[in-house]
Amino acid sequence: MSDQVRFTEDAEADLVRLYEFILARDPGDWSLAIRALDAIKNGIRSLEVSPFSYRKATPATPFLRELVIPFGAAGYVALFEIDDEKTVTILAVRHQLEEDFH
Repeated sequence: MSDQVRFTEDAEADLVRLYEFILARDPGDWSLAIRALDAIKNGIRSLEVSPFSYRKATPATPFLRELVIPFGAAGYVALFEIDDEKTVTILAVRHQLEEDFH
C-alpha cells in the first residue's frame, strides 16, 4: 500500500535515545543495541504493505495507529499516522515499559 515511511524529528530522536539507553545500561553491548534497531526497522517495514492492519491509537482517529514490535521480554511501540495511500509517518517510538509511550 505505502511507498514511503518517513520519520518526524522526534521519532528519529527516539531511536537515538533508545539506542543510547541500551549502551548506557550495558556498556559495550553494541550487538544488543543493533539488534534492537533492526527489530524496530523490520517492524516498521511492515507498514509499507498494510498500515491499516495495526491497532488504532484512539477509537476516534482511524489514521493514528500503533505498531507493537516484539523484542526480548517486552519490545517497542511505534506511533504512526497514515497520511495517504502512499505515505506513513512515524511520530514516536517507545519501549513498551516506558510510562509515556503515547
